[in-house]
Amino acid sequence: MSAGEHTAFFVLLAALLAPLLAQTPVAARLPVVVLEVLLGMAVGPHALGWIDATPFLKQMMAIGTTAVLFMAGMEVDFELIRGRPLLLAVAWWLLALTVAVGSVAVLHVVPDVDAPMMVALALVTTGLGLLPRMLRESGKLATAYGRLLLAAGTVGQVAPAVAVALTLSPRYNAAHEFAFLFAFLVLVVAAVVAGVGVRPPRLIALLTRTLNASTQLPIRLTLVVVGGFLVLSNKLGLEGVLGALAAGMVVGRASRDAEAEPFRIKLDAISFGFLTPFFFVGTGASFDLTAMTRDLPTMLLVPTFLLLFLVVHGLPMVLYRPQLALHERLSFSLSVSVASLALVAVIAEVGHHHRGVNADTAQALVAAALLSMLVFPTFAALLASWRARAAPTPGPSV
Repeated sequence: MSAGEHTAFFVLLAALLAPLLAQTPVAARLPVVVLEVLLGMAVGPHALGWIDATPFLKQMMAIGTTAVLFMAGMEVDFELIRGRPLLLAVAWWLLALTVAVGSVAVLHVVPDVDAPMMVALALVTTGLGLLPRMLRESGKLATAYGRLLLAAGTVGQVAPAVAVALTLSPRYNAAHEFAFLFAFLVLVVAAVVAGVGVRPPRLIALLTRTLNASTQLPIRLTLVVVGGFLVLSNKLGLEGVLGALAAGMVVGRASRDAEAEPFRIKLDAISFGFLTPFFFVGTGASFDLTAMTRDLPTMLLVPTFLLLFLVVHGLPMVLYRPQLALHERLSFSLSVSVASLALVAVIAEVGHHHRGVNADTAQALVAAALLSMLVFPTFAALLASWRARAAPTPGPSV
């Protein structure tokens, strides 16, 4: 059997094995996406060789990337985080970007560590997709701590995507790019307002009636919305990253009420059950672990980037000192330091092909982002567990 002959089957097999492995005691603390990447590495061309970088896989990875970013946009809820949490998050992210730029400027003296701005943008991403689940499991989703963390995660997901769209577009000069970005954001806001406020009863009845029919009209409408934003962002010279994220924000805001829950479940099934595994398994398959061990500087890149994820997100935490208790600050820092694997992979891939980021640096960024999803939530959970055990047990009432 030649490599890549049954690529789709082995990707789907890895996607099936990942959630099954997550049920075992050994892998119970690992996010499923981490397991998908690890399985991709195992079946990829640098290990077992069961799948290869075929044109089909590359196309499905591009679709999977769109699905990942779309679903991240679905999680954005500005109503929940507006006000002080959002303002603090913006200030925190700008300070984190400053720290990141300074850090990679120092790293730039290391041979072959190129394109400092691209690396800095990767370092200031935050994996929004994991935060709501972590907060729900800890019972802190509706607390002040939860709102602050969601705000930081939202800005850490959206702001780098906007910056990437501006940085990577070679079509126009900076003034035109900012003008087009502003026009794009105005259209996004208008679409959100229309999706929430303009609800013709006949259209709503039609969408509700066809949700469980073979036509699946609401799903088809959603796909057209995603495609429309991708085309629009491309026409304006912006990256598809921003278009996919914006489409998710529009659809997510328009489907926030309880009646839309069945619709959101269907989107989850399509995205997480079929499309996103191609991105994560494909990311693992393209990862060359042996290339990371060819020399000492390359070997040190992964732990260096992992440490920088924590430093870049952690130092600006000084802004949150009045808002968080002492025991909450380290947990908060660990949580926001979890990188957005999808966005880091996109930045690394595009940066490698168009902005001079060499292959070792790109792979080290992805590896560090992957480790951040494993290491930081684990330590945050351990801290919460230790604090729960150390808390005094209330005595019997008198």
